[in-house]
Amino acid sequence: MECKNWPVGVCSWSLQTDIEGVAAAMKRIGLEHVHLGIRGAVEDPQVLADIEDQDWTITATMIDFPQEDYSTLEAIKATGGIVPDDCWTRNRKLFLGAAEVTAKLGVKYLSTHAGFIDESDPAYAKKVHDRIKRLADAAADKELTLLLETGQETATELRSFLEELDHPAVGVNFDPANMILYDKGDPIEALRTLAPWIKHLHVKDATRTKVPGTWGAEVPWGNGQVGIVALIRALEEIGFDGAMAIEREAGNDRPGDIALAADRLRDICG
Repeated sequence: MECKNWPVGVCSWSLQTDIEGVAAAMKRIGLEHVHLGIRGAVEDPQVLADIEDQDWTITATMIDFPQEDYSTLEAIKATGGIVPDDCWTRNRKLFLGAAEVTAKLGVKYLSTHAGFIDESDPAYAKKVHDRIKRLADAAADKELTLLLETGQETATELRSFLEELDHPAVGVNFDPANMILYDKGDPIEALRTLAPWIKHLHVKDATRTKVPGTWGAEVPWGNGQVGIVALIRALEEIGFDGAMAIEREAGNDRPGDIALAADRLRDICG
């Protein structure tokens, strides 16, 4: 499936099943592309073998970290990505394994939530900058691009960080709903701000919180505040030439919501 010549896939973790289950769901929905979570493949060679047996196209891989706690905004700020010092050695090893697996699979993009970028604390900011640079260097060694996912800071803050980092092996996986979920600005304006770095996109929707400091609500694609038509127009405007992956991390019928998102994209994109 394509939308305006952009391959459309699914985020494997959204389906909450094993590799065979992901492949079966993709066939039912009519998708051939996948943004693939690979921590299991890093930890278990059999999972990697199962991945290699599939006939899908992997648009990007994703590595998450075991300590991450998304129960509240404060919890994920403390535990997200590469931020916690007591997890850094393990998480760096996981990332290096993910880079190796990604290269072996012949995929060029490896995405992650690196954690909150907060320039208000110089020591914290330096730590995050140095760690992301080390991961980007490791990605470059494998001829990969590290994709940082949006949402945990404003687009202007992330752009400033990227300009300062100035690393050729760093790009952005743009998630429009995260801008709303984290209450970090308008997703369409964020898309334009980050345009030079955007290599991959999540298809996800949300409504903004009315209580500052709390999560917004993730909703089925097209039911929230992202705006399908506006997003598609903005992607054309910036000359986006990557792939998009449907992500659904809430609700009681994730496969159904993913199929709905695919149908709505078909209706919009023709």
